[in-house]
Amino acid sequence: MKGTAIVYSENEFGKLDGKVANGLARQSDSYEIVGIIDSTKAGLNAGEYLDGVRNNIPVFHNINDAITSLAKVPDYFIYGIAPLASFLSTDQREVIFHAMEMGMNIVNGLPQFLTLDEEFVQKSLKFNVTINDVRKPPLRKDLHSFKGRINGIKTPVIVVMGTDCAVGKRTTALKLVTALKEAGLNAVFITTGQTGLLQGSKYGIAIDVLTSGFATGELEKAIVTADERENPDIIIVEGQGALSHPAFTSSSAIIRGAMPDAIVIQHPPKRINHCDYPDIPMPTLKSEIELIEAFAKSKVIAITLNHEDMTDEEGDAVILDYEKEYELPTTDVLKHGCEKLVDKICTVFPALIRIDLAI
Repeated sequence: MKGTAIVYSENEFGKLDGKVANGLARQSDSYEIVGIIDSTKAGLNAGEYLDGVRNNIPVFHNINDAITSLAKVPDYFIYGIAPLASFLSTDQREVIFHAMEMGMNIVNGLPQFLTLDEEFVQKSLKFNVTINDVRKPPLRKDLHSFKGRINGIKTPVIVVMGTDCAVGKRTTALKLVTALKEAGLNAVFITTGQTGLLQGSKYGIAIDVLTSGFATGELEKAIVTADERENPDIIIVEGQGALSHPAFTSSSAIIRGAMPDAIVIQHPPKRINHCDYPDIPMPTLKSEIELIEAFAKSKVIAITLNHEDMTDEEGDAVILDYEKEYELPTTDVLKHGCEKLVDKICTVFPALIRIDLAI
């Protein structure tokens, strides 16, 4: 059975920095999410607030409110915020200490590792709870350099890239994997960030905490291992950041390590400046596609939208405009699903059509 978990996302649930909590509210194979903590949305239903579809996850004002409402203390407390400044405030430390005092094991997605913080270590011993630093990389002796084994992979590899961070690359990738499976294909997801690991991905690693000498090698190893163990029809890799964004070297490492056969690109048409970087304007979709295709030496085969700040009518109009301008299938997977993406993938990789039709 999955362990029960409550996710802390104070003032950030549904926002860009709340993407860890957002992802866990949508899907979690590792934990049974029983609540979100965000006093600014207390009383709401998490699924309904995010996507207009109710689920069994309420939003609570604080830990005490959650424990009062729930049948028992959850097994885990997950820190579900992913801010640019990845350090806990004094108030946040106290919230986590309170969760430990109540007997909850701590799951931390920050690059600030609590297992290296003496105060957290002592409290974990005192209250007999565990701390899991999800992004803590393996010891150097256990890391892998790039070997070139990816060249031997015959399975099509698709990376979901984006024009910025926090645009929904992981969500689109997971939705696409589900749609491919529903089409009768054995699709495997490779995560490259902490949220995918928390959601239960079997393959992948948080790329951004690795040194540049091992990032491509670790991703290559994840893909090769998944290919050997799962014998998949297709492999979908989660992108990070944006190739044009100066703050993210992980994007280039993912392309180098995955050597994708095709790329899907996610874009928020209404976003003016980069997330967390208000002085850096967003690239155009056209310029990002050109950069990705030149760097990756593979084609962008579809466009997916992030509909932030857009009405349904605006989103549908943009989809039509993009399909006309770029001559690529375009969709918003949260609004319209992945049918266009699956059709395009099966067109680009005809062997998949035969597998699909055979089932």
